[in-house]
Parts: sequence; structure tokens; C-alpha cells
Amino acid sequence: MKELLIQILNFFGWACWLKVTTENPRCTYYFGPFLTQKEARENQQGYIDDLLEEGAKEIKISIRRFKPTELTIFDDLADLNNASQRVKVSGQPSLNL
Repeated sequence: MKELLIQILNFFGWACWLKVTTENPRCTYYFGPFLTQKEARENQQGYIDDLLEEGAKEIKISIRRFKPTELTIFDDLADLNNASQRVKVSGQPSLNL
């Protein structure tokens, strides 16, 4: 039942998403959707740990209620050229990416 509610909220752009920005590489990542801000906060450490293991620097996190169209956005042209692809959302995204 919870997953259905999250899907409905996400459809309308009311679900919570973690917005994670890093300076090296210069990227913005979106993780979610979550039902509440509390749930997003409770899950953020796992995403931070993964990014730290990949060598990300200067990680900043905020929580927003909206519906992202891309899950990973490369801010540097150099990062974009080194990236294999941008991750786009098509249809309903998987829960807790």
C-alpha cells in the first residue's frame, strides 16, 4: 500500500527526493522517491557512502518534493564526455534508487 501511495505522490510531483550535489565530479544526483522527508533523511547515508567510495568530494544534500526528469546530471562538459550516459527517468522510476 505504501508503494502505491509513493507512486501516486510521485506522479503529481509531491514525493520527496534527495538532491545530492558533488563538486568532484560536478554532478547532481536524485535518489527516491520517498513518502516523507524523514524517510529520505533515514536513507541518505547509504547514498553518501556509495558516492564517497566512488571518490566524490564536497557532497551536499537537500530534500525536495518534486518529480525529477533526470536522475544524474553532469555539470562539467569534461564529466559529461567521460560519462557513459545520462540516466533519464522514463515512466515510473523504481522506488528508492
